[in-house]
Amino acid sequence: MDQNNCPSPEHCKGQLNAIGDALYAIGGKWKLQIIGALMDGKKRFNELQRLVIGISAKVLSNELKEMELNGFIHRVAHADIKHVVEYELTTYSFTLGNVLGALSEWGTMHRKKITGRLEETTAP
Repeated sequence: MDQNNCPSPEHCKGQLNAIGDALYAIGGKWKLQIIGALMDGKKRFNELQRLVIGISAKVLSNELKEMELNGFIHRVAHADIKHVVEYELTTYSFTLGNVLGALSEWGTMHRKKITGRLEETTAP
């Protein structure tokens, strides 16, 4: 946020509150990765765990429950097939498409910057 985006203390406080609300809803290490993994369609729990590298079953389970409560995903239990549950994004989740794109772009740029800096400092 620069001064042009923050013309008054009240406006700036409103922006900071909005950022806080967003981070509360989608913050943490896993939520956006789970949403990204579901962007191309429904997935079963084990599929999600394989796609989201490093997440434990317990953490994935907790994240999915929280994401369902916040309206990001639907849990679909198939009555005709015992113990088959799939997770899919809600329409609301797709409003994060631009956020995911921007974070992916920034993350790529950041990794290159850090990798380049590390190579510069370790080079003879």
